[in-house]
Amino acid sequence: MEKITTPLPGLFILEPRVFEDSRGYFFEAYNEQVFKNLGIDMRFVQDNQSCSSYGVIRGLHYQLPPHAQTKLVRVLQGTILDVVLDIRKGSPTFGQHFSVELSAENKRQLLVPKGFAHGFSVLSEKAFVLYKCDAFYNKESDAGIRYNDPALNIDWKIPADKIVVSGKDQVLPDFSDCRNSFEY
Repeated sequence: MEKITTPLPGLFILEPRVFEDSRGYFFEAYNEQVFKNLGIDMRFVQDNQSCSSYGVIRGLHYQLPPHAQTKLVRVLQGTILDVVLDIRKGSPTFGQHFSVELSAENKRQLLVPKGFAHGFSVLSEKAFVLYKCDAFYNKESDAGIRYNDPALNIDWKIPADKIVVSGKDQVLPDFSDCRNSFEY
């Protein structure tokens, strides 16, 4: 497993070692000891999976402390643009976002730490996304930021007339008005 740093401190891309032959492929998506050796020491307690069609945008979501979550995101089928926004006050990259394509083909994973808002857009006909969380879902701590906040200027790589967003995500606040208690 290779740990690739990003411009946002604490945000990592993980690239597994893939063994391929005529039968297909095999790789370890998660191994607690390997992660510890990479400096990632956490206990995951919940797995979430979604299926979405082309043009769907989910996010930007996060949970507030004390129920904040670190997520390990990967794609089982299809391709997504995974987008992460640093919402940690005092961070040198506060208010900056990072995006990366995750796909079944590239087998990359994104480790999204606490203090980041997370979302994705579906670039393929369909995408199955699986993510591990180190804290359980807590409805009262659920928070988010509007995906199309003009101050963020996020390019989701979906034409405006093809975007599909839930009613809940359409009414999320802008970044400047979001609920946020994260400190760097």
